[in-house]
Amino acid sequence: MKFNELDAKDKDFLRYIGGELVELKDGFAELAFEVKNHHKQHLNVVHGGAIATLADHCGWYAVISQLDKGYTSVTIELKINYLKPAIGKRLIAKAEVVNRTKRTAFTTIKMYSKNTLVAFATATYSIVDEERLKNRIDHVKQ
Repeated sequence: MKFNELDAKDKDFLRYIGGELVELKDGFAELAFEVKNHHKQHLNVVHGGAIATLADHCGWYAVISQLDKGYTSVTIELKINYLKPAIGKRLIAKAEVVNRTKRTAFTTIKMYSKNTLVAFATATYSIVDEERLKNRIDHVKQ
């Protein structure tokens, strides 16, 4: 799947967090953002929530790169280990699908700042029929 094939709403979220898709290929994604003040916490380093958000979204891209049209994925579990403070001007996430079944995908995500590994995450995603999921969401909204 190529970035221009993604739904505009998916692109909107990535842009909202200041992210960019650097690379997308079968089972791999790289995302990054230039660190802005709103990404930082009180000690002037990148906030853990911003790191987790980029990690989760990067893992999602890696998964959807392997899916057929009409299917999507949603996060069912995310675990992140913060290894060092992210103090650089750019945060980079690299995700790889390690295992995929018909219904789930397991990814690893490495987060870098100034060429230093600052966080390591694993995430599991549910693979779902997009139309069926939309119908379930619409039903819940009623």
